[in-house]
Amino acid sequence: MKTVLITGSTSGIGLATAQKLAHEGDFKLIVCGRRKERLTKLTNQLKSNVKITSLNFDVRDKKAVIKSLESLPNDFKAIDVLINNAGNAHGLDYIQDGSLEDWDAMIDINVKGLLYVSKPIIKSMLKKQSGHIINIGSTAGKEVYPKGNVYCASKHAVDALNQAMRIDLNKHGIRVGAINPGLVETEFSEVRFKGDRQRASSVYEG
Repeated sequence: MKTVLITGSTSGIGLATAQKLAHEGDFKLIVCGRRKERLTKLTNQLKSNVKITSLNFDVRDKKAVIKSLESLPNDFKAIDVLINNAGNAHGLDYIQDGSLEDWDAMIDINVKGLLYVSKPIIKSMLKKQSGHIINIGSTAGKEVYPKGNVYCASKHAVDALNQAMRIDLNKHGIRVGAINPGLVETEFSEVRFKGDRQRASSVYEG
C-alpha cells in the first residue's frame, strides 16, 4: 500500500485529490495544510475509508515543514508519492501596480514552498531508489496573460523545476510529472481577490 502526501489538502484540487484517493482505498494518506480546523474535519471525514494522518504547516515556513515531516508516525514516514499541490495567486495587477507583498506570497508559496517540502521527501525516496512526484502547475506556467506577470513567472518556475527534477531524479528510479490545469472553480480566485466573492465568481463566467 503506497503512502501519498498531498500539500494544500484543505481546498480545491488538493481536497478533491484526497477525497478521490480515499475513495479508491488503496493508499495511506498524509493530508497537509495551514488551516487546522479544515484538516481535522477532512481527516475525520476520510478516516473510515483510508488510513490517514494530517500535518498542519504553512509551506512558506521551512522550519515548520521539516519539523512536521519529522513528526510523522513510523508507518507514514516512507512516502511513495508526493503531490505538490499547495499554491496561490494574489492580486491581478499590471506589473507597475503590483504589490510587493503579493509578489512575495506567490514566490514563497508557489516556488520556495514546493522546494521546502520536496527536498526532505526526495532524500527519503533516494534511499529506497523509488518514488513519484507530481507537481501541480498551471497553464500559466506555459503562457502568460495580462496582469498575470508574477503569478505566471512563479508557475513558469514550477514548470522548469518539474523538468529539472525529472532529469536529476530519473536515474534514481523516481518518476516526476506535472498536471497543468486551466480554470478550475475553487477558492483560488477568492484568495486572489482578497475575499471579493463577486469578483472571484466573474472569473469563471462562460
